Amino acid sequence: MSNNRYTVLITGANRGLGLEFVKQYAVDDYEVIACTRKINKKDDLHRLQASFENISIQALDVENFPAIDQLAKTLKKPIDILINNAGLYPNSSFDDIDYEEWLNAFKINTLAAFKMTKAFLPHLKKGELKKIASLTSKMGSIDDNAGGGEYLYRSSKTALNMVMKSLSIDLKPYDVSLITLHPGWVRTDMGGPNGLIDAEESVTGMKRQIDKLSIKTSGQFIAYDGKKIPW
Repeated sequence: MSNNRYTVLITGANRGLGLEFVKQYAVDDYEVIACTRKINKKDDLHRLQASFENISIQALDVENFPAIDQLAKTLKKPIDILINNAGLYPNSSFDDIDYEEWLNAFKINTLAAFKMTKAFLPHLKKGELKKIASLTSKMGSIDDNAGGGEYLYRSSKTALNMVMKSLSIDLKPYDVSLITLHPGWVRTDMGGPNGLIDAEESVTGMKRQIDKLSIKTSGQFIAYDGKKIPW
């Protein structure tokens, strides 16, 4: 692989938005490190890899924090962009709450993104772009909540927003910039068939926001189309 390429690391890369991120960054000639919970050589990610020599696949379950540390130790190269894409959407209502599942939602949607950031900060410091993008949701906006419910998902994404906002301040001395991105309502396995946009449109927009990200704009909560979202 060329040493002149930028490098992007993407979690949850085997389907949906993660897979589309892999595709678009590979097309743009980035060195793509695609992390997936389970290695399945027959999945869409491996089929995509067959068409690009600049995609490498790593097994990584973001719920497994020691595995995150191990991958960070194994990967010696600088990383220009870290995309915290992996997440889950547990359904919930006032009358149907699974507290263990709630804790798990926080671990995967919130804590894992912090853990990835901390583990790979040394790699980002050595990169040229020094950017971190975390996929959140408008459902994590307190101001925008007019529908109630969905306690597990909403609260874990609200917490993610706060964590990333704090990190944008704490990592500023290292020239590392962060953005939290609302992908829109996308037709994916998570978003369902009634989504308003497809993965290609969503990722094209989010990628544009990542391109525009700078240390001066670090810490913002923005939709794929560039609109600022109230906290």
